[in-house]
Amino acid sequence: MKKRTLILLWICSIILSSVGTYFGIQMLDSKADLIRKRNSVDLSKVEKVFQMIIQSYVEDVDENTLIEGAIDGMLDQLHDPYSVYLNKEQAKEFHRSLESTFEGIGAEISEVDGKIVIISPLKNSPAERAGLKPYDEIMKVDGKAIKDMDVYDVMMMIRGEKGTTVSLQIMREGFREPLTIEVVRDRIPIETVFSKIIEHHKKSIGYIEITSFSTETGKDFAHHLHVLERENIDGLIIDVRGNPGGLLSTVEEIVQHIVTNQKPFVQIEGKNGKREPLYTKRSEKKPYPMVVLMDKGSASASEILAAALKEGEGIPSIGERTFGKGTVQQQIELGDETFMKLTMYKWLTPDGRWIHGKGIEPDIEVQQSNLFHLHPIQVDRPLERDMNNVQVKYAQELLKAIGFDPGRMDGYFNEKTEEAVKQFQEVNGLPKTGMIDHQTVQQMERIVMREIEKLENDRQLQMALKYFEYAF
Repeated sequence: MKKRTLILLWICSIILSSVGTYFGIQMLDSKADLIRKRNSVDLSKVEKVFQMIIQSYVEDVDENTLIEGAIDGMLDQLHDPYSVYLNKEQAKEFHRSLESTFEGIGAEISEVDGKIVIISPLKNSPAERAGLKPYDEIMKVDGKAIKDMDVYDVMMMIRGEKGTTVSLQIMREGFREPLTIEVVRDRIPIETVFSKIIEHHKKSIGYIEITSFSTETGKDFAHHLHVLERENIDGLIIDVRGNPGGLLSTVEEIVQHIVTNQKPFVQIEGKNGKREPLYTKRSEKKPYPMVVLMDKGSASASEILAAALKEGEGIPSIGERTFGKGTVQQQIELGDETFMKLTMYKWLTPDGRWIHGKGIEPDIEVQQSNLFHLHPIQVDRPLERDMNNVQVKYAQELLKAIGFDPGRMDGYFNEKTEEAVKQFQEVNGLPKTGMIDHQTVQQMERIVMREIEKLENDRQLQMALKYFEYAF
């Protein structure tokens, strides 16, 4: 198996991905005769059932519906959420998501243990602004239960035109009752690399954030790295927190700049158990120390990069255990504007570990502050004195996090909570009513986002900067 064909393998996102590969189609063609000979008897049974239904079933049936149902049935038996069939409508919507921009909420969803969950909201997306978080389980979309629905059908329910609103009922870890979150759809630009220089203890630390691995990400990473290195950086932080994955070929482009060829940056294992190690061409280490930031929203291609840095280069990882997706899919065109994505390989770390379902443990575990774990507040009507509900609890947690002590955090709106609300309203130029209305909630959430964006409030980033105090 050639390295060049391997690096074209498709490695992941459900909502946000890039174009497929020719390798899978070529490989399947080479085995087509063998498959036909081995399964001709079994397939004749399928053909017989199909013909009997078409000719004899009492009601009219659509042939295409039967065929698609049979394909879905075979893939369902794999019990693999990443092996899926996309009909014409789904395929069209999927390819639309590969454009430079698309309209939606900006979050990747996937099936995990039979549940449809948020893998990660994109940076600055409507999903992130609305408060959706990794591992939120989607229960309903616009009031419709999605139990037993296909992940692509759920995706298409969530997608929609800019300016329209979608209502998601979610179940969040640690909560007894579901939350309802309203998300206003918007145009989502696919900008995947961001960088800056952080001055810390008289050192210039480069910072590169990668939000997904699309077709342009490798080129953009190289550009950002070049700009930082021209400024003679003393260290580099690579941030893949909240990055749901993308193309393996893009990961290879990136590791060429930062990972040496002393170990494979990844190993690909096929059905026969044979492993194909992939190496970079780089022989020299970077002249500065590096750190990688990761969390539970880091999945798939993000984990390949994190493992390559961690095991291949001994670069410390900081943050939280990653998502744990260790399989590789290929897109197989079926000739009628439909296609199938089929899991055909596992990927393993440089040291040969399969992290599927387990994730990668950080070298230094750091949990973010409560600011990063606040819940969105829903106010159908203003929250006021003597109310007792979960929305009041969320408001109390938020007030506490931004410096206004509500006195209690159990969801009961008492006098102390009312005073905290009045103080907040006075400081922010709002009517001093003591009630939490829509205007007050908006201002509270704006302040939370502002606080989250402050470097000093990012505990994981601060730990990375602290590492550089001792790394020179």
